[in-house]
Amino acid sequence: MKKQAKLIVHTGSMFSGKTTSLWRELYRMKIAGYKTVAFKPSVDSRHEDEKIISHDNLELDALKIDSINDILEYSSRNEVDAIGIDEVQFFPDNPTEIVECFLKLMKSHITIVVSGLDMDYKARPFEIVKELMPIADELIKHHAICASCGEDAWVSFRKSYNEERIEIGAQGSYEPLCRSCYTKKMKDREKSKNQISIEKYKKTL
Repeated sequence: MKKQAKLIVHTGSMFSGKTTSLWRELYRMKIAGYKTVAFKPSVDSRHEDEKIISHDNLELDALKIDSINDILEYSSRNEVDAIGIDEVQFFPDNPTEIVECFLKLMKSHITIVVSGLDMDYKARPFEIVKELMPIADELIKHHAICASCGEDAWVSFRKSYNEERIEIGAQGSYEPLCRSCYTKKMKDREKSKNQISIEKYKKTL
């Protein structure tokens, strides 16, 4: 008989070790004899289609999927004990649907290990991670090192002026910052954006 299933959530800012922890959890389960499989959202184009790669270059074979429901379909056709899901915040599904999917999987005695950002670049919580936190059996909040002062990072700061909520990127696009450094950089960012707007307006005169 399978052990009781669990939901394990690893969250925090970028560069905080979430994916590395996901790798370690699945690696330990595999050694223990669990049949494991990993998934990642198809929108994540940073690495090879069939790999999850952490920032410290740990690799994990993974299936690229468009919807969280693809996991239900896979588990109905294959024997699975534990599932790993990277970058859960990128899935387009409604958070309620994702939660229902996870509950169905756990009723089938499948343990789920999830990694995902808790907040976007404007420090707004990602809805799915917010929904998963209270139902998780284990919730681990990871911290990167602030790129400005060396304290624990709080959020991922986007270096570009792109206003889209989702922008796939790595170290060249984002940096982890503590609350104080983030607040300062966001203020500087707004000033810079306003100055750019003024300069563009002057050119039209």
